[in-house]
Amino acid sequence: MPSIDILERDGAAFDKASDAVDEVNVIKGQLWNESSRFDATKDKTKFRQYEDACDRVKTFYKEQHEKQTFQFNVAMRASFRKQKRARMSVWAAMDLLNTLVDDSDPDTSLSQIEHLLQTAEAIRRDGKPEWMQVVGLVHDLGKLLFMFGSDGQWDVVGDTFIVGCKFPDSIIYPETFANNPDTRDEVYSTENGVYAPGCGLDNGKRLHSPSENALTFWRLVMISWGHDEYLYQICKEQSTLPEEGLAMIRFHSFYPWHREGAYRHFMEEKDYKALDAVRAFNPYDLYSKSDEPVDPVKLRPYYERLIANYFPSEVDW
Repeated sequence: MPSIDILERDGAAFDKASDAVDEVNVIKGQLWNESSRFDATKDKTKFRQYEDACDRVKTFYKEQHEKQTFQFNVAMRASFRKQKRARMSVWAAMDLLNTLVDDSDPDTSLSQIEHLLQTAEAIRRDGKPEWMQVVGLVHDLGKLLFMFGSDGQWDVVGDTFIVGCKFPDSIIYPETFANNPDTRDEVYSTENGVYAPGCGLDNGKRLHSPSENALTFWRLVMISWGHDEYLYQICKEQSTLPEEGLAMIRFHSFYPWHREGAYRHFMEEKDYKALDAVRAFNPYDLYSKSDEPVDPVKLRPYYERLIANYFPSEVDW
């Protein structure tokens, strides 16, 4: 399996776009789990208002919504299985991601590693299980895609959605799908598209051969490609995280589903358990960003011990 070079890219611009996407969800969002004690007194008005970020975020989503097609997602999954981007430990991956920093962001002066640690520490303070602390620690490591040669920011960050069926109006800025060719496809533009009602969001089927008939082949619902799906595929194959943890990683940007209520017609019974897990996780991701700074050096031994319980010493990225 060939490896690829790690690219030097504009980390500040990437981090700025990523933070702007998060900002919209912070302002628009609600508390998914009322029992998350750490954010009960959080002053969410400290974040910039939605209107101030609207134009920049809308431009980002216009590009994402025009380019995230069914065929693009087929190609990305095939590419994922053909290439080894890097081999390194989880902590080394965190250090690499830490180069993506935007010093101009007024909401936070945090590095990427500090955000991951703050998320994990908030989960830890609430007495959640160790596996969930690990999820908080690694949940954004899929953003390494930007350094591994993504087409841009649009195929790494941003709210996710299902491709291969009609784009629901509950997706942020639904009008920006107008130039996506899938909106004019006789199958992809229908309510069910290439999927069957009740097929489940993750029914466990794997890719076999791209020569198979698409309507039979794609029973595994495809979430738009980005850092969530990329990291989910890695963790599914190389970690011992429980199903709830994998759901938190795969679906934490899937706002049309876990916040807006879309795609219920595809769900099966176990997906409701995943929905509960994602809703429990998201406040830690969104609202831990403004917590007090953490000390990566001091916390590293504790989290490296936890990492070793769920990941091998080195991971194929």
